[in-house]
Amino acid sequence: MSDMPELDAAGLPEELSPLDQILHRGEANPRTRSGILTVELLDATPDWDRLYTRFDHASRKVLRLRQKVVTPTLPTAAPRWVVDPDFNLDYHLRRVRAPEPGTWRQVMDLAEVAVQSPLDISRPLWTATLIEGLRDGRSALMVHLSHAVTDGVGGVEMFATLYDFERDPGPERPPPLPVPSDLSQNDLMREGLNRLPRTVAGGVRDTLFGAARAVGHVVRDPVSRVGSAIDYAFSGARVVGPVADPSPILRRRSLSSRSEAIDIEFGDLHRAAKAAGGSINDAYLAGLCGALRLYHRAKGVPVATLPMAVPVNLRSEADPAGGNRFVGVNLAAPIGISDPDVRIKDIRVQMTRKRDERALDLVGAIAPLASLLPDSLLETMAGSIVNSDVQASNVPVYAADTFIAGAKVLRQYGIGPLPGVAMMVVLVSRSGYCTITTRYDRASITDPELFARCLLDGFDEVLALGGEGRAVPATFAPSEEPTNPPPSPPLKDGGPR
Repeated sequence: MSDMPELDAAGLPEELSPLDQILHRGEANPRTRSGILTVELLDATPDWDRLYTRFDHASRKVLRLRQKVVTPTLPTAAPRWVVDPDFNLDYHLRRVRAPEPGTWRQVMDLAEVAVQSPLDISRPLWTATLIEGLRDGRSALMVHLSHAVTDGVGGVEMFATLYDFERDPGPERPPPLPVPSDLSQNDLMREGLNRLPRTVAGGVRDTLFGAARAVGHVVRDPVSRVGSAIDYAFSGARVVGPVADPSPILRRRSLSSRSEAIDIEFGDLHRAAKAAGGSINDAYLAGLCGALRLYHRAKGVPVATLPMAVPVNLRSEADPAGGNRFVGVNLAAPIGISDPDVRIKDIRVQMTRKRDERALDLVGAIAPLASLLPDSLLETMAGSIVNSDVQASNVPVYAADTFIAGAKVLRQYGIGPLPGVAMMVVLVSRSGYCTITTRYDRASITDPELFARCLLDGFDEVLALGGEGRAVPATFAPSEEPTNPPPSPPLKDGGPR
């Protein structure tokens, strides 16, 4: 993996992609803020000096950790990623002590405050906080970054150099310091003015190309052009258009959220998926549908389906860790199906069909156009494109045991943004466990205790297909190691040492 910045023909640092620009602009608005946050449970408290050194070295290797966004004073050029000449690791790396008695709930409540808070857009867009004082000598590491920096899978690659495969490895030589840039907003504006004819031509070209892709992926054969455009338009409607009626009890939105999480042994979920002829992702989505079915039934409002968006990763081995490379597909989540085997099969059919759509990249195709809209219209457009009650993401991390500054990572929980949806769910698979974290809008899920029970029961329905596996509430108390951890495939270069 390489994360060296690309330069354009004029030798300037790389531009933000249109999608990354949209995500960056959304950071200022609490309704469009797209922060990603992870909480790692550690078996001990890492040595602070070693932890500081690991983050310092990581920021030298992965330049995005030292880069900030420079936006021109007037929109004569696209925003750029530049190495911050005033980078201060003391600002980004922090330590706090959890309130007594140091429970999982208290840590997740701290995480809720963090993920709802804006990042400082004048600095590199991330923070990391060590949370000390948890029960039984545990600690937690909370990392918060903007979605403009990267997506979930890219974030795994970006922070991979923090980790080791052993508790106490030998010392590492400091990587060289990146060369900073003093590019200011006025400098970038002037650069844009100097290149204005080419910028306008390029902008028109990119906008027209994006419009062409959005309308129909124009083909060379004029006879086929109309048919191609119509086919692509229908495909786009199937990709982002409404696929099910919204849930009547998940309609309200607010600025208050809560997270709930469960742990499942990877082997248990794998056996359940295999028993139904599906993948880990199919079984995960089926368990989530089961939880939503039970919650709706308990509330006296049973529904057959609801709209659920599922990101599909497009990142290749050659892609850098920075930037977003995913597309979303909309499912008619089968929450009315009580048989978990049938739910898995229904989800598998839908996911297979959606992945074959020509317009799978529709959102990326229209991003150059959308990035030109004012903020108010952009927020309205984003809300109309989402068309889902729930989003569900799946992020594989490391199968092998990993350590950071002398502490072992026991679990990792992913807390995603709520871009106009009632609930964001993230599955993280790491070190023999799957964690499922649901962050939901309190205006939609109004009975937290009921939903917590439904979450366990919904996944237990699925796990029963594979044997006696059970989901358990997330906790920072000591627990047994997984009885059947999966094999540990080798990681790519740039991963844990």
